[in-house]
Amino acid sequence: MEAFEVGQLEEQRRESGRLYLEFLKVPAISAGLYTLQAGQKDPQQPHTEDEIYYVVNGKASFLGGEKEYKVQAGTVLFVEANLEHHFFDIEEDLRVLVIFAPAEYSLNPGTHRGSRSVPPGAAEGNELSLRFRQTAITSRPSCIQP
Repeated sequence: MEAFEVGQLEEQRRESGRLYLEFLKVPAISAGLYTLQAGQKDPQQPHTEDEIYYVVNGKASFLGGEKEYKVQAGTVLFVEANLEHHFFDIEEDLRVLVIFAPAEYSLNPGTHRGSRSVPPGAAEGNELSLRFRQTAITSRPSCIQP
């Protein structure tokens, strides 16, 4: 068992100088923290694995396929593998927990180049749709200390 604290993960991500910090990876699942500043462009490309986004804080819009959504703290998004998607119109700094299943790049291991993208054209012709569920989270669990 492992426990993680979002504040500590954010500090590690900031120190790395990257937008994304992967903090857990096992064959069946991986998880990371993704942060974009207000007004920043989201550079990500489609992924070869299904993913779930949980918005920890911030406000933005999200485009998944041809569908647009407003997102904020408590929003949960499910994005099917290979679907074009990105955050845009980021109004407030955005901090997002990202969960991949199976683990990110495990279905296409040659695509990882230190960023959250796959080669251009990898998702061409994809007709998958975005499934979206927005859930209001009224309380957030704190880190479990060993």
